[in-house]
Amino acid sequence: MAASRYSNGSLYRGPLLRSKHPVLSVFELEKILYTGKTIRNNADEVWPKLYLGNQEIAANKGELYQMRITHILNATHSRWRGGEEYYRGMNIQYMGIDAQDSPSYDMSVHFQAAADFIHRALRDRGKILVHCAVGVSRSATLVLAYLMIYHRMTLVEAINTVKDKRGIIPNRGFLRQLLTLESTLRRNH
Repeated sequence: MAASRYSNGSLYRGPLLRSKHPVLSVFELEKILYTGKTIRNNADEVWPKLYLGNQEIAANKGELYQMRITHILNATHSRWRGGEEYYRGMNIQYMGIDAQDSPSYDMSVHFQAAADFIHRALRDRGKILVHCAVGVSRSATLVLAYLMIYHRMTLVEAINTVKDKRGIIPNRGFLRQLLTLESTLRRNH
């Protein structure tokens, strides 16, 4: 697959997005999100071998072992919460992003690196857990970006793919950033 570049120079490896879909407002996106699944487990499989979950599941080594998790993307990484060293000896590849669940936080700077990490995990036949504290905003935003970048989904298609498996509600700032990602992907392809 041919690689293209975002305007910021980072690599985009996904196929072209269809441009016939209308761009929705943040309010319209929230209405779609509110129609999804409301009950959440500690982790839910939202795409084959891609789990979206919370801090509780990420801290449960026995459950991670039973699930056969090979990769963890932690969107709440900090020196105060477990990091790569916590999983030492478990044969788990780890990526940490210290993101705040705030509408003013720029999560978009992590979209490409997170999508690449998820893609490599799945390409290598692994199972990946993407998590944050509750598993509905920061981690969900990274999963949506992955589906948009690597599976050429529109934001609405990505939301619909995830929300029926796990109740998610990215904050308004993250939704705006995902809309910008969608616009960038459309413009560049």
